[in-house]
Amino acid sequence: MSAPLTDEEILKANVGGDPTHNATITLAEYDPEWPKLYEREVRRLREVLGDTLVLAEHTGSTSVPGLAAKPIIDMSVAVRDSSDEASYVPRLEAAGYVLRVREPEWFEHRLFKGPDTNINMHVFTEGCPEIERMTRFRDHLRANDEDRELYERAKRELATRTWKYVQNYADAKTEVIQEITRRAGG
Repeated sequence: MSAPLTDEEILKANVGGDPTHNATITLAEYDPEWPKLYEREVRRLREVLGDTLVLAEHTGSTSVPGLAAKPIIDMSVAVRDSSDEASYVPRLEAAGYVLRVREPEWFEHRLFKGPDTNINMHVFTEGCPEIERMTRFRDHLRANDEDRELYERAKRELATRTWKYVQNYADAKTEVIQEITRRAGG
């Protein structure tokens, strides 16, 4: 994981719209509908992208039963080459997805919002180690009550603070994520 992003880096990566949040973070209790929403998005992505979609994983807190989360479905998606936007972005946009973040210096990451479901679709290149890290973290939290509770306590404490950008909240979780990731074998 990298160092916390500066305001300049957050604004540079942002595509359209103002990412300013200036508020606390809303966490919701785990909702068994979240996996269903993820599955619906995957079906739609397969229709929209066909063979361009190499991999899709439900990641983030909404993928961990029993864990409180921002009610936003995080998806980690792999395409053949995420830097080749012409190969997938026009089709996603035509289906109503909106490109919100472009971070070529961080695994050629792109982030899209969904057409009708509150999602963060993280797009990476096939074989990107970040997807493996995210799924290992998810799987560990699913299997380890103690670390899941530790992560939730950290999230709840951080969520009470006012954050200029949601990215600042995400960056503030880095220390506990790294601690848990080490225990998860990463």
